[in-house]
Amino acid sequence: MDVSTCLKSLLLAIRQYRNNRSALNSSQLQKHIEDVSGLKCGGVLFSGQVLPSECLSGLMEVAGDPNTSHALTGSIISLLAQFAASDGEAREALHSSYNFTGTLASIIHCNRSTPEEPLVLQCLNVLQRLTYSVRTQHCASHIHELISFLMQHVQSSNDDIVKACLGLMANLCRHDISVQSHIKSQSNVKAFYRALINFLCHNCLTVVVFALSILSSLTLNEEVGQKLFNAKNIHQTFQLIFNITVNGDGTLTRNYAVDLLVDLLKNPKIADYLTKYKHLSVCLSEVLGLLHNKHPDTASKVMELLVSMCSVPVLRKLICESVLRPPAPRLQPATRKGVQARGSEPSLALIHWVTSPLDGPEQCYMQALSLLAELFEEAIDSSLCSSAQSFVELLLQEVLVLLQSPDSTEGEQLLKKHCLRAGRVVDFLLVLCGDDALRMLVSQRLSPEVCVSQVELLLSYSQDLSGSTCTTSNYQLSQVCSKVVLKTLELMSHFKQQMPDMEASFYRILQDQRIVTPISLAMTSNCREHVQVALRILLEAAPLPDFPSVILGDSIAANNAYCQKESELSIRSSPASEDVSFVGKSFPMMHAEPSGSACQSIDSLIEKLQNGVEEKVKDVHMSEIIDVYEQKLSALACKESRLQDLLEAKALALSQADRLIAQYRCQRAQAEAEARKLASLLKDTERKKEGLQAELNDHLLEVERLKSDSQQLLEHNGRLQEVADQHQELKGTYNQLLSRYDKSEGMLKELQAAHISLTQQAEGLRKSNEGLKLQQERTLAEMAEKEQQIKCLKTDVLEKERNITGLENNVRRQEEQIHEMEENISILRKELNKTEQARKDTSIKASSLELQKSQLEAKLEKMEEELSKHTQMIAMIHSLSSGKLKGDATANLSL
Repeated sequence: MDVSTCLKSLLLAIRQYRNNRSALNSSQLQKHIEDVSGLKCGGVLFSGQVLPSECLSGLMEVAGDPNTSHALTGSIISLLAQFAASDGEAREALHSSYNFTGTLASIIHCNRSTPEEPLVLQCLNVLQRLTYSVRTQHCASHIHELISFLMQHVQSSNDDIVKACLGLMANLCRHDISVQSHIKSQSNVKAFYRALINFLCHNCLTVVVFALSILSSLTLNEEVGQKLFNAKNIHQTFQLIFNITVNGDGTLTRNYAVDLLVDLLKNPKIADYLTKYKHLSVCLSEVLGLLHNKHPDTASKVMELLVSMCSVPVLRKLICESVLRPPAPRLQPATRKGVQARGSEPSLALIHWVTSPLDGPEQCYMQALSLLAELFEEAIDSSLCSSAQSFVELLLQEVLVLLQSPDSTEGEQLLKKHCLRAGRVVDFLLVLCGDDALRMLVSQRLSPEVCVSQVELLLSYSQDLSGSTCTTSNYQLSQVCSKVVLKTLELMSHFKQQMPDMEASFYRILQDQRIVTPISLAMTSNCREHVQVALRILLEAAPLPDFPSVILGDSIAANNAYCQKESELSIRSSPASEDVSFVGKSFPMMHAEPSGSACQSIDSLIEKLQNGVEEKVKDVHMSEIIDVYEQKLSALACKESRLQDLLEAKALALSQADRLIAQYRCQRAQAEAEARKLASLLKDTERKKEGLQAELNDHLLEVERLKSDSQQLLEHNGRLQEVADQHQELKGTYNQLLSRYDKSEGMLKELQAAHISLTQQAEGLRKSNEGLKLQQERTLAEMAEKEQQIKCLKTDVLEKERNITGLENNVRRQEEQIHEMEENISILRKELNKTEQARKDTSIKASSLELQKSQLEAKLEKMEEELSKHTQMIAMIHSLSSGKLKGDATANLSL
């Protein structure tokens, strides 16, 4: 079935069910939902068009209605969760534009008395996936009730409910101060803290990670968190996180463990504890081994962790040494499958993820390029570049291929991904320019054609975006293209002195009028880095004669005027407009007008339709037009009800803020009481520690036995290393022989091709010889006729000789002028080497002189062609005249 037809049928079924909530209409709607679920229509459904937006709004309204059956509500949630799981843009649209989070929260609130219902568990699981790494709007409906429900049911007897509640609470608390403040203001927050601390001894690692994540978000900067994550306990937390990261079976648990460590590293004290962790090098080697995992989500999460660890200088140096410096052969302490013993393998795995295809997961190659940039910044600062040059040579061969322009037929989505990846690649190359040796390696492999084609692609694509429909995504993508263009120009400026053709290409691009847009956007940006790059490019471009400075000024003025207008509009708009901005995002830009003008246009359209009906205009499409506008009116009514709900939620939030101010005064006393309880817990923990110390002594004896076994394994590993070195030598010999064979085969093919061409040329010469013989016979026959014309031609010859002498004089004068011009050019070239700035000024003059020289040479060639023609005519006349004289002499002799 066609997607448009299916969506129309779905919208009709939604309206019929809203008008009459019968069992038949419910079954029909559920059938249409199953039909849409079988179609791959996620791109159409979230395209922002009117029909798909009305379908989604209707589904949200039906799902959020408490009178809807659980089966129908579950089908709608499954359909929307399917689209959210398959497409990131659909997930973002459901979260921000359609308030899917508020709808699910309202369903949970309506069924709060029966938490064991499958629908409640389904809503919790969907909310956990939907809110992962996404900030929730605190003003959304029923968020406070949802938080209260989660705090109440974390101690449920159902493990699935507990796990879903903890995971959702971890998502809501992370990086959201308003949610954290609301939780701390609750009366049962102490019991909630105690429940979370009890979960740290749970037998399920996922539950433990969820509890640690919530505690770090709520109490990390408070007294409770300082006791939980102090120097004594933090090493156990590190060991737990690294064990889950390395040996965890599920991707979900590993993701939350990595997020927990990333959040903890933002605390300077905990980052310092991690640098002093005694098993850090072992755990780091295990984490680097995960880069060989074939699952892209696992690899991207590991690289995100490594990038976060690079924010700590000590950890960044350790990671850099582990990846870039080839270590001595050593034994890996773990026995996990897939971890190899060679230290150079993490670098090869990084190359694999950097060169992953564009249509693959975007986070893989983006995180890999960010990690490489961090590592090489550390390598340049700590003088590790000499040991990493072989890796850089291998890396550059693969990275520079990523700058090649993709096929235009592959689609706009891949072109957008190429722009993002190209910007990250250029950032990495700019990092390499910080070292002279690495810059030389890049200059040997980077060609000006790659940079020029990259800039041309981005400029043309940005121009196409500016000429298309003005949407938010197009504007953001145009901004990305402009940033990448400026970064590429900065890269070209680094190599313009070292590469022969880079300077000419660089200045030619700077004189292109399309470069005005990226420079003006960067000059008016609020990012200091972008403004500095634009100023550096502008200093290079300003002295050029054809640089469009006037157009640049107009563009900067237009951007400033646009920013001023946007600020004025934001000041004039009411605070409620910010809360309802998600409504306009689900529709095209033309629907984002003020409410007064929209109502006036709708009223005028209704009057026109009524007048058309009164005049009895027979139009077969009139009923369809009325249906469309009825749909729009119902959508506006739905929006009005949503705005009312949002205003009520805003008023509730203000009242809760007043209550928070009142409750803040009693928090100090509560915190002191909680501290006394934690002190008693600390004494119990110390008693447990004594028991664990005895177990630790037993483990130390076992470690001594394992050391002897490891020594034997190290000796065996050394023998295997010698065999591997021999294999590498044989492999190098084989590669040399293979290259010689390829060269010989190429020479043989060239000689065969030359032989075939020479044979063809010989055959052509033989045929041309026969043709020339026939032509000679015809020429001898024509000679007799031409003798009569010789007398007339003699007079013409005299005139032509006089003309030729005049032309020869002109040629001599022109040659003298050319010689003078060449002397002037040589003088200018000598002066060109005096200063660098003088060379830039005189290069432009030299280009104009070369143009004049080419014009004079063209004129000279034309004169030489005319002279050659006259010379041929003179030679032919002389040959004819000499033939005639010989004929007269023979006639006299015969007489």
